[in-house]
Amino acid sequence: MATTTPLTPPDQHREPPPRLGGALWWALCATAALGLAVFSALGPHRVWGAAAALGYLAAALLTARGRSPRIAGAVALAGAVPLPLLWLLAVDLAQLEARVVARSAGLLLAEGTPYLQHPVAPEDFNPYLPGMAVFGLPEALAGPGPFTDPRLWMGAAFLGALAFALPAGDRSAPLRWIAACPLVALPLAVGGVDLPVAGLMCLGLALAGRGRAGAAGLALGAAAALKWTAWPAIPVALALLAAASRSTSAGRPADGGEGRGDSRRPAVRREGLGGSRRPADRAAARCGLVALLTAAALVLPAALRDPGAFRAHVVDFPLGLTDAVSSAASPLPGHLLATHVPGGRTLALLLLGVSALLVALSLLLRPPATASDAAARLALGLLLAIAFMPASRFGYLVHPLVLAVWAAARQTPGHPLLVRVGKQVSR
Repeated sequence: MATTTPLTPPDQHREPPPRLGGALWWALCATAALGLAVFSALGPHRVWGAAAALGYLAAALLTARGRSPRIAGAVALAGAVPLPLLWLLAVDLAQLEARVVARSAGLLLAEGTPYLQHPVAPEDFNPYLPGMAVFGLPEALAGPGPFTDPRLWMGAAFLGALAFALPAGDRSAPLRWIAACPLVALPLAVGGVDLPVAGLMCLGLALAGRGRAGAAGLALGAAAALKWTAWPAIPVALALLAAASRSTSAGRPADGGEGRGDSRRPAVRREGLGGSRRPADRAAARCGLVALLTAAALVLPAALRDPGAFRAHVVDFPLGLTDAVSSAASPLPGHLLATHVPGGRTLALLLLGVSALLVALSLLLRPPATASDAAARLALGLLLAIAFMPASRFGYLVHPLVLAVWAAARQTPGHPLLVRVGKQVSR
């Protein structure tokens, strides 16, 4: 009878196959980085492209020569993140987002709101929610310097949240591959506000998958206080908690957070006298309440300080309703409709609303059964939103990318390639 047996200890320590491909993948990364270095009009992007192209090319050559994927990945990561980051810190160059975050922290300390009262030029606008200013507080308090730069704190928050969201057995390999991906390595080096949002969303879904409703609410509420893009993660987590609770109450094993089909950890913790399980509606309600209270505590004080400025910065400007044109102008469907089609802005917003409605219906009719399923559903919803927003850019794709890779990393322990199938005679 064919059975599956667990990996032996030597097998568990073997180097896993490269998740993102071999020499061809690193060659493609090198080509993309070199193209950015040659054609980008932004100085930080050109610096990153030149340094990252060297790292990716070296990784491709090492992989082609049969060197360990671990070594190749480390070389690619060194060229794509630490090398350009140290250079940019030394010459005080950063992407505009990092400067906006630093300025918003100074305004928050001085005036109680991170938003300029009368923004005119695009660089005057701060399209992020008030919680994002936290990453600029070190610079606002201690002054500019290599250790107070907002991009360091945003990168640390992303990597830390993602590490806690990954299975405890092997976090280094998935982190290495995710950080070395160009779409992630670029904002790690030049400054990117989307990374901590993506990391906290993964952490919130991971905690929800483990049945930790309150902790999931804290993580998702913190993410929701940074950018609007994190808000869709809250209903997805609520659907996951409700579905997992009902599945467990019905006696079916649920995903415990370390991979699909791994029932060693129950999806919902036993609580209360006698070990009774939390009802589905109560777990979801607790997560939602904690998330909303956390987001409100971080957002409302600054928003109520100057509601007009809050609306102009975080509502009107991202939707393209101000005279200043957002720099988020990648040729995605929503932007193309808003720019080239009469009434296209209204059509793009309509498509955005329809996409949100369809995703919401999918959560009601077929809620995600595991955290990986929830991440995939959220990634799809964010991908549609990025496509149809009137002001959007390719960099926002880091959200669905991180969610998808994180979901794949969670499923690794149960992957057929990591078990041995043997022929044994049943006793």
